[in-house]
Amino acid sequence: MLFVIHALDKPDSLELRQETRPAHLEFLADFTISVGGPIKDENGEMCGSLIILDVEDRAGAEAFVAGDPYGQAGLFQSVNIHEFMKVAWPE
Repeated sequence: MLFVIHALDKPDSLELRQETRPAHLEFLADFTISVGGPIKDENGEMCGSLIILDVEDRAGAEAFVAGDPYGQAGLFQSVNIHEFMKVAWPE
C-alpha cells in the first residue's frame, strides 16, 4: 500500500535537518520509496519532507515515521500520514 508522509520542520531547524540528513538518507535505503524529497520554503530552504512510501499497512507507515532519524532528532513540527491511491503515474 502507498502512504503519503508529509512532515513540516519546526521553525529555525535547518541546521538540525542538515546535521541529521546523512542518517535519514541511510534509513531510507531500507524502504521502498516511490517519491521522496524535501519541501522548500519561499526562500528555497528545506522546511519539510514529502515521501510516498510503499509498505504493507498503516502500521508500517507509522513505524517508518517512528524510526526516521529526522523524527527521532525532534526535527518535525507536524507529521501527517495518508493512504494514497495511485491513479496517474509516469512510467
